[in-house]
Amino acid sequence: MPDEVQDKLVLACPRCVTPNRVPAGRLGDDPKCGRCRARLLDGKPVSLTEANFDPFLGRNDLPVVVDFWAAWCGPCRAMAPAFERVAEELKTRVRFAKLDTEQAKGIGARLGIRSIPTMILFRAGREVARTAGAMDERRIRSWVEAAAP
Repeated sequence: MPDEVQDKLVLACPRCVTPNRVPAGRLGDDPKCGRCRARLLDGKPVSLTEANFDPFLGRNDLPVVVDFWAAWCGPCRAMAPAFERVAEELKTRVRFAKLDTEQAKGIGARLGIRSIPTMILFRAGREVARTAGAMDERRIRSWVEAAAP
């Protein structure tokens, strides 16, 4: 396989979930979706729903960290700013997303989410690491870097 094909990563668009091939060396160049022109790596967590959850996870060569949360959860709301800061900091290495468990109860049940906030790291749509409980920015970054080296 030619080198130019091997060093391309597939990234799902946060808006339309279209898979986009991006050269690995160009992740920091603000790539845009070929279909809808949305920024692929804007440093903000992607809002996931029942409809886009599986397609988004399956269309990313980068690992995806999903924060399972609910609006009524105080620890979830307290952790959100730290999660967003880490998402911005690691945007070219890891995708960050959020799933409201009140709006997507089927996914929460399917994955056995028993407490929130819970963060799960996925690779190629498969769970590879999980942690529960609110964390500060340093602990989120440390957990993500250990789980997705």
